[in-house]
Amino acid sequence: MKYRMLPEWAPHKACWVAWPSHEDLWNEDLIPVQAEFVALCKAIQHTPPGGQIEWLNVLAPTEERLSEARKALYGLSADFYQVGFGDIWLRDTAPLFLSPSSGGKAVGCFEFNGWGGKFDLPFDHEVSSQIASLVSDTRVDFDFVLEGGSIEIDGEGTCLTTEQCLLSPNRNPTLTRMEIETRLKEALGLEKILWLKQGLINDHTDGHIDTLARFIAPGEVVCMVPAGGRDPNAKVLSEIERDLREMTDAKGRKLKVHCIPSPGLVEDETKKILPASYVNFYISNHSVVVPLYGSAADAEAVASLAALFPDRKVMGCRAAHLLKGGGAFHCITQQEPHRET
Repeated sequence: MKYRMLPEWAPHKACWVAWPSHEDLWNEDLIPVQAEFVALCKAIQHTPPGGQIEWLNVLAPTEERLSEARKALYGLSADFYQVGFGDIWLRDTAPLFLSPSSGGKAVGCFEFNGWGGKFDLPFDHEVSSQIASLVSDTRVDFDFVLEGGSIEIDGEGTCLTTEQCLLSPNRNPTLTRMEIETRLKEALGLEKILWLKQGLINDHTDGHIDTLARFIAPGEVVCMVPAGGRDPNAKVLSEIERDLREMTDAKGRKLKVHCIPSPGLVEDETKKILPASYVNFYISNHSVVVPLYGSAADAEAVASLAALFPDRKVMGCRAAHLLKGGGAFHCITQQEPHRET
C-alpha cells in the first residue's frame, strides 16, 4: 500500500502536545515554559464562528502531571493521556500521520535516536509507539531514523530538507543520499527532494528544516533574511534564500520565495547564541502561531506572515523560555489530519 503525508495546512482533527513537566531539564524556566505552552494551546484553538475547532491531545507522564495539565488548560477542548516521554519535542518523537492510497489514515512510526545520539532521554524512543496505540488507525513501521522537524512537505510531491541533518552519519550511517531519497519518497508519497545545506548556529538537531524554510502553499516557501549587521546566521540565511530561488518543485514550478526578517541575535544568560526562528510557526485550522523572542523584528515578522496567510489569524506568542530548550512552537506540536475518504 502507498502512503502520502498531507501538508500542514490541510484540515486537522487534532494537535498532539506534551505538558512541560521535567524540572531537571527546564529548571527555573519550567514555569515560564508552561505559560508559553498554555498560550500556544489557546492560540491553536482560535476558531471563528462556525469553524472546526482543533482538538488537543495532551500527554503527561504521571497522574500528578495530568492533573496539572488539566488545570492549566481548563476550558480548552482537549483529551489527556498518561504517556511517558523524555521531553516535549513531539514534532520529532511522535509519529507522522499518513494517508493510505486506499483511504482512511495511517500512523507512521520511524526510528528515533535522540537527534543523532545527543540526548538519550528515557521514553522518547517509545512515544511514537505509545501514540500509535492510542489511535485506531493502521500502524506502519519504517526502519530508518527520521524526525518530523527535518522534513517540510507541500502535499504535491515535494519535500524540503537539509544535508546537515539527513546526510549526517549520526542518523542513518549505512544509507547513501540516493537511498535516503528513495525511502522518503516511498514512506511519504514524494516525488522530489530539495536539499538545503546548513542550519542555524547551535541547533542541536543538526539543521532541521522547520527553523529554516517552510512551505505555505504548493510551490510557495517562506524563509528568513538577516536582521541587521549582528545577525549570527547572516551567511546561512542568505545562502538559503539564494538556493531556494534556484529550485523547482515536483510539478516543475520555480519556487515562489517569500522573505521575512530573522530574529537576529538572540542569546541566553550566558551569551550563548540560540537558534531563534520565526518560521518555526505552527499552522492550525484557523490560526498560525508564531514564536516571538523579544526581538526588534517580532512585530514585522508577524505582519509579514499575516500577509501570507490571509485565511488564518496570525498570532504571535512568546517563546523565549521555550527556545532555551532548543526549539519553539513547531517543534512541540504534531498535527493529526482528518481522515481522507
